[in-house]
Amino acid sequence: MTNINTLSGRVAVVTGATSGIGAATAKRLAADGASVALVGRREDRLKDLAAGIGTNALPVAADVADRDAMNAAAATIRSAFGQVDLVVANAGVMLGAPFESAPTAEWDQMINTNITGLLHTGRAFIDDLLAVAADGKPADLVHVGSVGGHMVFPNYGVYTATKAAVAHLTRNLRAEFGPRGVRVKNVEPGFVATELGDGMQDAGQREQLTQWRNSLEVLTSEDIADAIAYAAAAPRRMNVAELIIVPTQQG
Repeated sequence: MTNINTLSGRVAVVTGATSGIGAATAKRLAADGASVALVGRREDRLKDLAAGIGTNALPVAADVADRDAMNAAAATIRSAFGQVDLVVANAGVMLGAPFESAPTAEWDQMINTNITGLLHTGRAFIDDLLAVAADGKPADLVHVGSVGGHMVFPNYGVYTATKAAVAHLTRNLRAEFGPRGVRVKNVEPGFVATELGDGMQDAGQREQLTQWRNSLEVLTSEDIADAIAYAAAAPRRMNVAELIIVPTQQG
């Protein structure tokens, strides 16, 4: 996918940057000219990623579910790079299990990361985005949702509910901030070859997920990164508001 413009001079934050879509997106945004703050819980991975990207990458260890940690991360990023104008709220957890037997701690983990963490991320940087937009420059808040937000997958009820919340939150924030110049968008991947789901306790669901992914030619993290970069580099007048990206065979 070819960018309309470059991202030269932009200051980006990517959460969940330790692997998968987050890591690929951080690399792509940096390659397109942005300074990129890498946010995640695994500091060693962040440092390795930053070393591979170069001086325009900043590793910042923080848990998106921790409001104070995210506010502190935002201050660190501003001190290093200045105002943030592109936020990719990518951190997410997918833990499948039958509703009647699922460990409820997994529900808490998904809600804390996929919803509460998304809220903390947006809140930590919204003042930056509004200020940049008021100066007539592009400002983007990108949520990485899932096709699960509007599709049905047995034994993934809580996960898909969190992604439905992401989708509707995005629409409402778009109505709130669009008139003020901030482009709020939701990128919804289908099956992607990532670590997502590796931590689920239900062995049957881990096996099912592997079978699903092996049954078709799934997307790569770079596919999603390309789409995010395209949407962020679009002319300021244009918001790619909702972008569904699925493997061709997924339909």
